[in-house]
Amino acid sequence: MSLVLYDTWTRGLRLFEPLVPGQVGLYCCGPTVYDYAHIGNLRTFIFEDVLRRVLQSNGYNVRHIVNITDVGHLTSDADEGEDKMEKGSRLSGLPAAVIAQRYTEAFQEDWRRLNLLEPTLWCRATEHIVEQIDFIRVLEAKGFTYRTADGIYFDTTRQDSYGYLARLDTQGLRAGARVSTGEKRSPTDFALWKFSPKNSTRQMEWDSPWGIGFPGWHIECSAMSAKYLGSWFDIHCGGEDHISVHHSNEIAQGEACHGTRPANFWMHGYFLTLQSTKMSKSAGDCLRLQSLTDRGLCPLAYRYLCLTAHYRSTLRFSEAALASASTALSRLRKAYASYPQGGNVNPQFEQRFQGEVNQDLNLPRALSVTWALIKSNVSTADKRATLASFDQVLGLDLAREQRDELPAPTNVAALIDQRRQARREKNWALADQLRDRLLENGWVITDDSIRD
Repeated sequence: MSLVLYDTWTRGLRLFEPLVPGQVGLYCCGPTVYDYAHIGNLRTFIFEDVLRRVLQSNGYNVRHIVNITDVGHLTSDADEGEDKMEKGSRLSGLPAAVIAQRYTEAFQEDWRRLNLLEPTLWCRATEHIVEQIDFIRVLEAKGFTYRTADGIYFDTTRQDSYGYLARLDTQGLRAGARVSTGEKRSPTDFALWKFSPKNSTRQMEWDSPWGIGFPGWHIECSAMSAKYLGSWFDIHCGGEDHISVHHSNEIAQGEACHGTRPANFWMHGYFLTLQSTKMSKSAGDCLRLQSLTDRGLCPLAYRYLCLTAHYRSTLRFSEAALASASTALSRLRKAYASYPQGGNVNPQFEQRFQGEVNQDLNLPRALSVTWALIKSNVSTADKRATLASFDQVLGLDLAREQRDELPAPTNVAALIDQRRQARREKNWALADQLRDRLLENGWVITDDSIRD
């Protein structure tokens, strides 16, 4: 059964065929870890997880790379303002490295709560400075860079195709610029390497052929994707906000360095809105996954909600929609738990389900097939087997209802009670120690599974 995906580069649906038979290289832009991720951020990662699961359901072996931006992302995508990591450190009074580690761990905890498949590799920008410098040196040797007082910049005027991904009117942008671009030759030019300010001290800075400083935001993804997937790989993903700046700049760097855009397919998840406005940290309206679990909601209810809308459509978040998703997930799990084991996957429903997800990840219609299966006259044992197969793509952990009902042994129950008390007292170090002891006893405890 053919897999068809929407490619932002061509602005249309395309038959997916891997560059190497049976293998898929998938690069997903990860978080900038200066603060907690909000549920709008997480919607993109749910879409990318579904993509990976659908690729695997089609028999592909997926090499999945996710970056962690812990340096270089300025408060403006136009290379203005201060580094988000340095700003987070200044506001909190904590070292930038501590900030990065704290929010990386928080993000990865949200990742696990949403039942996202672990990537093949997490790669941090700060651990790939050498690769980024080497990439910039190639660009410099090929004549695509110039120097200003504050850094090394990429000259976008050298490429007639710059901005094609976003269909940017680059000539109009350059001719119509009404604000100062400083020493930049064009408003679309972007920083590859920024020099450390002379009158202040940065925590994250490195020596380079051009002077002490730090990499720009866009170069990290170009360098790391090339290192781990090659200069030409299958799919590059991100949020729709990456199209006009970050991914356009990645493509410019890849074409200048390697003679080709980095990926064959470019896929983007659309925004989650709150009161008809894009959710963002800067606007102060972000809602964390922890906010939902604090109300006793299973994080996978949010995952279910995201599956009810196509990834290329804006999803409006509301309490009513989340409550409905929570009810639907509970019904689905209870139905699964009520069915006996020992059945076989129903081929007709399996084909219908695969047909929907293979049509550009049409999860809303795949969920309709799921509920049609439950209402059908298929034997209950076969329903269970078929739902288990569907769940390899849905990722809703349908078997959880039964696992949650298993009684914990006395010694494990005591450790759980102690950890619950430690969390009430905000003794996070003790809570982590108790979680490790539970793990040694074979029990995986996540915060959403303990109701304080």
